[in-house]
Amino acid sequence: MSRSAPEAITLVVAAGKNPPDLSTLDGLDIRMATPEQLPSAIRGADALLIWDFSATGVASALQVQDRLKWIHVNSAGIDHVLTPELRRSGITLTNTRGLLDEAIAEYVLGLVLAFAKDLPKTLQLQQKQQWNHRLTGRLSGSKALVVGPGSVGRCVGEVLGKVGVAVDAVGRTPRHGDGTFGSVFAQHCLKDVIGNYGYVVLTAPLTPETEGMINAPVLDAMDSAARLINVGRGPLIVEDHLIAALNKGTIAGAAIDVFQHEPLPPTHPLWTTPNTIISPHMAGDFFEWRAAALEIFVRNLRRFRSGTELLNQIDKEAGYVRSSRSPSSVLQEQQKENAS
Repeated sequence: MSRSAPEAITLVVAAGKNPPDLSTLDGLDIRMATPEQLPSAIRGADALLIWDFSATGVASALQVQDRLKWIHVNSAGIDHVLTPELRRSGITLTNTRGLLDEAIAEYVLGLVLAFAKDLPKTLQLQQKQQWNHRLTGRLSGSKALVVGPGSVGRCVGEVLGKVGVAVDAVGRTPRHGDGTFGSVFAQHCLKDVIGNYGYVVLTAPLTPETEGMINAPVLDAMDSAARLINVGRGPLIVEDHLIAALNKGTIAGAAIDVFQHEPLPPTHPLWTTPNTIISPHMAGDFFEWRAAALEIFVRNLRRFRSGTELLNQIDKEAGYVRSSRSPSSVLQEQQKENAS
């Protein structure tokens, strides 16, 4: 007697302008959905792929879902979908932890170099055809504080360490001498230690504890020659406080890749704030990143079908992936699995 084919998995995809190519995947009942279509599409679905980071409508869809077991978010940040309903539910939430770490770390290194070598001023003088010889700084011997020593933050620390920057961190659990960071301070110590660093790099997830953590008192405690770099989440910074600090010269500069509201409106004062580098949420986006992101989803889809534990599971109370394994070991495991 022949065995019947396994029942198809119903997958809803919130995609936007660049939907993933799932045509080669068998055994899927795929429903592409706009934000307006999500509540109706989610009924009877087993899994939801949020491919477009800016996808909306998830909260209302979760209120009417009836059999959803798994949500995969095509980003490291998951705060935009982690509603109270999702926290209370038994739905497993996963993300693309590890995918963009190296690209973001390279981007941070580029920003640190741009500040140290005064590249924005060089470009401004070039546009004016002005020859203005001047001295610039060095990275060797400088100090950086990474706020958020998770997957991305650790990679940032490793890259900066290789060019002679002494790197410490601020995180949930204090410790000393862990290999990447000289010291990891508890978050409540941020204001006390931040003044010791020339570069402060934000890579923390957005949680109730981290929202607005860079505010006027913390900015006032920074060294006046320090630069602030945010590649984490926009609401980590109180933007009005940052603008005031930059205008007053409280800190020497800032490079911001993520914002409270995106896209950043053309009239927003950050565009014209002095000594500020603005980029459109692109720190981790490299050529072919979407193909690499799809591989992560497909690996987890195989695990979902077989009932195996999913990779990159979010601790829904903490708001991020809890893992004792390094990002490199996770990626090696995924590569072996993909080759098998």
